[in-house]
Amino acid sequence: MRSMLGAVVSLWFIGPALAGNLDPGAVNDAARPAKPPATDKINPAVVKLQVLLDRAQFSPGEIDGRFGENAQKALKAFAEQSGIASDKTIAPELWDKLTAASEGPIVADYRIADTDVRGPFLKELPGKLDDMKSLKALSYTSPLEGLAEKFHMSADLLKALNPGKAFDTVGETIVVANVPARRELPRVARLEVDKKNGALKAFDASGALLAFYPASVGSPDRPTPNGTLKVTSTHESPTYRYNPDYKFKSVKSKRPFDIKPGPNNPVGAYWIGLSAQGYGIHGTAEPDKVGKSASHGCVRLTNWDARVIGENVKRGTPVVFLDAPTDTSSKQQGGPAAKRAAN
Repeated sequence: MRSMLGAVVSLWFIGPALAGNLDPGAVNDAARPAKPPATDKINPAVVKLQVLLDRAQFSPGEIDGRFGENAQKALKAFAEQSGIASDKTIAPELWDKLTAASEGPIVADYRIADTDVRGPFLKELPGKLDDMKSLKALSYTSPLEGLAEKFHMSADLLKALNPGKAFDTVGETIVVANVPARRELPRVARLEVDKKNGALKAFDASGALLAFYPASVGSPDRPTPNGTLKVTSTHESPTYRYNPDYKFKSVKSKRPFDIKPGPNNPVGAYWIGLSAQGYGIHGTAEPDKVGKSASHGCVRLTNWDARVIGENVKRGTPVVFLDAPTDTSSKQQGGPAAKRAAN
């Protein structure tokens, strides 16, 4: 009987965790983890870390509360930019610097607006390009998906912070990641695509690192370009045009066709054209897969990160593609990394 009672009490204590609930107060008040957090569980301190990195322009990609590869890459880049040694342990100096540079609660209340639930929404996002061409728009599939993307979050984290809440009800108050709706960068002089580590970096004219974004790049059969290209255009809500010359195995059509704009368009909600035909930096319908899967040769970011780049670069900005990672000195000086990539 005593053992059964102990089991019942244990289940009562772990029940909320199994249900996926997350206390907003625990996120806002989270202290620095003394050891590397688990990569497969939502952790209040990791939610805080990801929001702080997002605010600092060192994007962890989708804010999901897990200390995965993208969060680790963003933390490492911030450490290098700050001149602080770092591994998977979150150094006290890094935590202090991130928190000191940021204001406001990590998560905050948000009242669902009519625009969040108005739609129209797709009943289901087709898995093949052939099945997308007849759709009037590549919209979100639900208010939950739209709200999660609006605040740079995974749907799972949004639900964990709001147990029992309805995401399709105007006026409902929910808890969301407190991230800026728009982000501005100092003048971007150069972009670098680190193909080996799956990242896009923005630098100023002095070679200082301004921003970091996890990225999906090409595969051996659909490689990302080499050398240096230039930004030629930026487009919000782009139309995707399929060219049969791409010869995608999953596409049956032998003729070119267009896919209408929308956040679930194959190139997402933003497109940055480059000076090589068919190549660009763009968003995605699957933010959870950024940095974890290969692209068809372009540089794929989350929709919100692609927007930041698109709104802060000018035509003619060089985009350097690197097959090998750059060291700290080359990033600070600017020139050597570009020279290596062009050779």
